[in-house]
This record gives sequence, structure tokens and C-alpha cells, in this order.
Amino acid sequence: MTRRISCFFTALALCVCLLTACGAADTRAAQAWPDMQPTHSMQLRYAAQFRVDYYDGGAALITIADTDRYLLLPEGAAVPSGLDSGITVLHPPKHIYLAASSAMDLFHGLNALDSVRLTSTKPKDWSLPAVRQALESGSMRYAGKYSAPDYELLLSEGCDLAIESTMIYHNPAAKEQLERLGIPVLTERSSYESHPLGRMEWIRLYGLLLGKSNEADAFFSEQAAKLDALDTDRAGSGKTVAFFSVSPGGYVTVRKPGDYISKMIELAGGRYFLSAADVEPEKNALSTMNMQMEAFYAAARSADVLIYNSAIEGELQTVGQLLDKSPLLADCPAVQSGNVWCTGKNMFQQTSGAADMIADLHAVISSGADTADTLTFLHRLK
Repeated sequence: MTRRISCFFTALALCVCLLTACGAADTRAAQAWPDMQPTHSMQLRYAAQFRVDYYDGGAALITIADTDRYLLLPEGAAVPSGLDSGITVLHPPKHIYLAASSAMDLFHGLNALDSVRLTSTKPKDWSLPAVRQALESGSMRYAGKYSAPDYELLLSEGCDLAIESTMIYHNPAAKEQLERLGIPVLTERSSYESHPLGRMEWIRLYGLLLGKSNEADAFFSEQAAKLDALDTDRAGSGKTVAFFSVSPGGYVTVRKPGDYISKMIELAGGRYFLSAADVEPEKNALSTMNMQMEAFYAAARSADVLIYNSAIEGELQTVGQLLDKSPLLADCPAVQSGNVWCTGKNMFQQTSGAADMIADLHAVISSGADTADTLTFLHRLK
């Protein structure tokens, strides 16, 4: 059975390669890669995890994390001769398998969900209505988790690019199989951006891939202008903000200092309740860590603002629900003054809303409960 499946994949991959070769035939002579020199580069404002260099003829070299390189060529353009073996050739994709869920909202912002044919996230796990609707209508299909995609479905759907998160590094066999079948793999690293709008600036990379650079630049500029317009001096002399969730077992999950959430709080004019000195160095690359409730209480009891993270344990609506999780928090001044908030489930999947989230935080820090009706991602616990 294993041999039959392997033969099936090999035959399908050969057909895909032959069709691709026929469709990409070009009468223009291939340039020699060693002779090609970039004419200019994409000017990035916040993103630091990717770079784009442009060449004559419409080619663009994408470099991610200084290691992964992709040469994007116009439709029908010949591959330069002598191209480095470590450079993956891309053409504008039309049937993407998007396994990096945080990128989906950026495709939505580009009005380009029709380019995403396949996803690794089931309909019930999406908080983005347009994506759920696409999956329910069949214009987008679930193709299995990133670690075990449905290869047969990917091939039958003509998948021409897999966009993965860095989780794929933990499953190299899946990446190797995709590439063996002729499906290029682009591993995005937006989660490693130190600035919240750096994550969102990846929309410019996706705009480049889809031939929508003008739309991407306009979208990003509009969102960045929202941050530029904030008067963080009004935020209240660095009020302290604790961002957390409480597990059924009673421990508290918080974002590490230096994480993009703490950076958002700082950009909004506040101060994250933990500093690097409060945290023991950890060997993992996770952006979260767990604390015992007593340790969290000691660090957060004097915080001016408490924000409950709904992404892990679900949304709360009342202070009573929070105190059911931990009665100890009743003594916190923020609880007594009613300055307790909760994120909506849409916050983490709506990558394009970074500027709006910072604006929400700024409003909460500077104005408190009076702003409850004007927020996008936060609601006050009653």
C-alpha cells in the first residue's frame, strides 16, 4: 500500500511539473544570475525579518531571516541560468495552501482570499467571518494540519505555494514531502518581528507575491498612520498593565516581557507589569510563560489595568467570572475600580488590526471605562 501511494504521488508530481513547464514556456532568453544586479530594495518601516531586492525584468529576490531565499519571477519569465541552488523559484501563486494562520487576515486585507485555496485550520477554529464563509461555501478547503497535510488534495487542487509558520521546522518531513511534490514552501517569520506593526508589514510581501503591491502599500500606510496619530503623552504617565489568563488548574499564563503584546502596551503609553528582571531566563522560544497565582498576584496587584486574554481559556463577560477563577484578585485596585478588560477572540487572528489594538490600549490606559463603547478588540468586564 505504501508503495502504491508513493507511486501515485510521484505520478501526480510529474504531471504537475509537466503542466507547469508547458504553461511557463517562454521565448525570452534566460539571463545569467551571476550577471544580475539589484536595482533597488523595498523600503521597510518596521519589519526586520524579510528583505526584498528588485531586478530588471520584474524579478524580485525575497530573503527571509537572512537564510531562506526565493526568486519571484513574472508569469512566463525564464529562470536565470546559473541560479544558486539554495534559491527557490516562485511565480505568482493562484492556489495557496496557507498553514500560517496569522497571515490569513493579511490576505483578507488585500481582498485576495480567492488566492488561498487551502488552509490548515478548520472552519470552527476561525474567528474571521470571511474565512469561515469561504470554507463553508467550498471556495476554500481544509487540507489538514501543517504537520500532516492531505498531499493528494494539495496536488489535485493545483497548489502552487505552501506558506508555513516556523512550526514546520519541527516537522521537516512534511516540508520535504511538499517540496518533493513540486510545491514550493515559504516559511514566514512575522511572529519574530519585535514591533507589532512589523508583523502587519508582511502584507507588503504577500502583496508582492500576488501582484498587489500598490494595494498592500496603501493598506499598510493607512494602518501605520493610525499609530502615528496617537497622542501617547496623554496615556497617563506610564500606567501599569497586566495581560493574562487563568487556567482551570489555577496557574496564570502571561506574555513574556519584550513580547509584541508588551510592546503594544508601551506604544499605547503604558508599562507592562513584568520586566526582564522579573523573569528567569528560559531556554524555549515561546512568547508565553506560566506563573503560580501567588506570584502573579504579587506582581499584578498594583497594576492600574487588568486585561484578560480570551485566546486561551475563552472570553469573560463579568468580574464575577474572573473572581471565580481566582478570588485572590478581588483585592486588586483595578478590580475594585472596574478597570478590568477582556480581549475578543478575533484579536490574535486579525493581524491587520495591530494599530486598532494599540489604539484600544491607549484609550483604556488614558480614559478608562468611559471608552468602552468605542473599542474594537477589548470589552470591559461588568
